[in-house]
Amino acid sequence: MARSRGRDSLGPATQRGRRRRIVHVFTEGKVTEPSYIEIIKERGTYADSAPAVEVKIANLKAPGSQRKPLKLVEAAARLMREEKRAAEHGKLKKEFWPQVWCLFDRDQHEHIETALKEAREADVRVAFSHPCFEVWRVLHHKPVAGMFNGVCDQVTARLPYAASAENIKIVLPEQIERGSFEQAKRRARQMNAAHGDHVPLSSRDPYTDVFTFVEDGLGIVSY
Repeated sequence: MARSRGRDSLGPATQRGRRRRIVHVFTEGKVTEPSYIEIIKERGTYADSAPAVEVKIANLKAPGSQRKPLKLVEAAARLMREEKRAAEHGKLKKEFWPQVWCLFDRDQHEHIETALKEAREADVRVAFSHPCFEVWRVLHHKPVAGMFNGVCDQVTARLPYAASAENIKIVLPEQIERGSFEQAKRRARQMNAAHGDHVPLSSRDPYTDVFTFVEDGLGIVSY
């Protein structure tokens, strides 16, 4: 049988006349990060020059025991090796090579610096938050100041809808105001700048660089 053209192991080759870039995402949370990603995929304004992007939650059905930062990175590194081989075999241009991302938090996890180091070595991108992803959610509404000492509940309490939400883990469309990405990114950079470069990421409280995933991973410039 003749080899089919226009498809490869990375998924459908074209979308609206352009090849798609596949982005695989490993998330620590089972609900929060995937629900956020779904919303901004629908609302986002994409960079005109960026290839079309298909996002796949790589560990959607993974149990909690496989969602620790180091476990996420190990699984992501294996997938990255497979995807690189497929991209090279398919002779894809670099701009269409798949990306593999991990989204995880500091929380009370161990081996954070090891996970970050292994991710860099494996060409796996990481969006990291301290103490948790909710810092990024809060920044959509107001600046964040003061340390949380690794207690995510203190961050969640600052969400404007925390008192009324039945399940605070689910990100709802109405909880993300239109046009809020730019101000959230600006506030995050100001917050992160309070930490010196010599301070390890695992000790930067509070911190988040989820905006890099939005821009570099998803190719979204605003929502």
